[in-house]
Amino acid sequence: MAENNENLSSTERIKTASDNLRGTFVESLANEITGSINEDDIALVRFHGMYVQDDRDRRDERAEKKLERLYSFMIRLRLTGGLITPQQYIALHNIAGENSTGVLKITTRQTIQLHGVLKSKVKPTLKAFNEAGLTTIATCGDINRNVLCTSHPKQSPLHAEIFQFAQEIAAKLLPKTNAYYEIWLDGEKLVEKELEKDELYQNRYMPRKFKIAIAIPPNNDVDVLANDLGLIAIIENGQLKGFNLAIGGGMSATHGNADHYARLASVIGYVEGKEKTLKAVYEVLTTQRDYGNRSDRKLARLKYTVDRLGEDWWKAELARRSGFELEPARPFSFESRRDYYGWEQNHEGLWYYTLFVENGRVLDDENVALKSALLEIAKTGKANFVFTCNQNLIVSDIKQEDKAIVEEILERFRIIEHTENASIIRKNAIACVALNTCPLALAEGQRYMPVLLSKIEPLLIKHNLIMDEIVMRMTGCPNGCARPFAAEIGFVGTSLGKYNLHLGGDRIGERLNKLYKESLNEDEILSELDFLFETYENEKTGDETFGDFAHKRWMNSASLTRTASSFSEVNLPQP
Repeated sequence: MAENNENLSSTERIKTASDNLRGTFVESLANEITGSINEDDIALVRFHGMYVQDDRDRRDERAEKKLERLYSFMIRLRLTGGLITPQQYIALHNIAGENSTGVLKITTRQTIQLHGVLKSKVKPTLKAFNEAGLTTIATCGDINRNVLCTSHPKQSPLHAEIFQFAQEIAAKLLPKTNAYYEIWLDGEKLVEKELEKDELYQNRYMPRKFKIAIAIPPNNDVDVLANDLGLIAIIENGQLKGFNLAIGGGMSATHGNADHYARLASVIGYVEGKEKTLKAVYEVLTTQRDYGNRSDRKLARLKYTVDRLGEDWWKAELARRSGFELEPARPFSFESRRDYYGWEQNHEGLWYYTLFVENGRVLDDENVALKSALLEIAKTGKANFVFTCNQNLIVSDIKQEDKAIVEEILERFRIIEHTENASIIRKNAIACVALNTCPLALAEGQRYMPVLLSKIEPLLIKHNLIMDEIVMRMTGCPNGCARPFAAEIGFVGTSLGKYNLHLGGDRIGERLNKLYKESLNEDEILSELDFLFETYENEKTGDETFGDFAHKRWMNSASLTRTASSFSEVNLPQP
């Protein structure tokens, strides 16, 4: 029997009363007095692929002038597996220049966000996206979001088949409401509401956001175990046999509250074939829909439902709903989570160039004219584009006869030089948006990470570690968008200029790190890293990674200070 959720959260009431996500958007958009929208619509607009934000750098200035906060919208595209055509990229470039800050932000979930879109520009932006064959529907909110898939075709000759399966999952889990088309695209209003009856989401949708990723071993570039539902492709004798299912991953936590924790997904079994896998995926969502916590949103993610009900219960319930039992998980192994920088060729002879995009910010600056270069490549029509979960970009699917044309542009704009000259630590690092727009941010993220890395790099040189593939991540709060708890070194913002330092995650994404020191400023961070790197250099054995060494050397120490914001291993079942 599903959990009694009579004491529904305010968001649950808003969803069920929203007329299938229509809310009061017509009135909100017509209100020219404010740059924001009605309070209930702020919760609903997420389902349409947007968040209401404001420029936090200008709050004090505007408050002194008795002006409303400078509100704008963050708009996120739905790009399953991160793929976009050259024509769509040109449209994206132009739309960003006309309607947003102009910066294309590659997210840690293989898609693009635009920031700073004013309310009057929202409908024109979404209409322009629609004309380009792009959409923002269901990229935010309590719904299945962008489905991830291992990004590089080099990973397997079966990449295209697995990528297509990701597309099928995404299509099956789309909401049925017509609200998006009516409100933003001026579509015809449905009279017969039976046409949008939604057996999956009903009128209440999921208890909280839901994330899915597909990994193709041996690369775990999608951080598959950090998702609510992870699918690990099992390939035998050159054929895709099925998938291992992993449930209950999620990176969000809360400072000072051990009841809210990061968790890696638990591998609960294997499913043979794509048809049965698709059924199992669907029923994982229906089970979470029916049993997830709808009273406390901080406890509403699938990971808490898994821990509350237990893995054995989940396997039995999935068998009941799916009509078949999961088989024992098949063996698999991950070797890395990195992107394949530079030129690579797939089994069909097509070429791919993975270029470095620091923290996913595509723009022209004093260092490199990245945005202009990518636009010129798109205009040739000779390459697709794939965004990666490490916030980089692959110029993809280039024919042998077209490679020289694309390479000339990359060289002329110094993109190859830019990529080759970036340090390994910088290439492996990711950071969330944080300030100045994210309302949850307690500290800086993408604006500060490059600065800090410039001070960490000399320490790595000093200790002969500059070629070490250390995975380092930063977020401005414990919500975990850049997956800092699954890094070898994680920085989690606590206040402006201060971060919790986490250590001991493994290199391949199968072990969480732990809190090492709290609320360190920059000088303290650098002092600690100097000591940590020196100890690692002197005491590591063989090919031991920094994460493994730190886990063994410091994170299992009885003398390590434990605080309320530590995440107890008792609550963190490992796959």
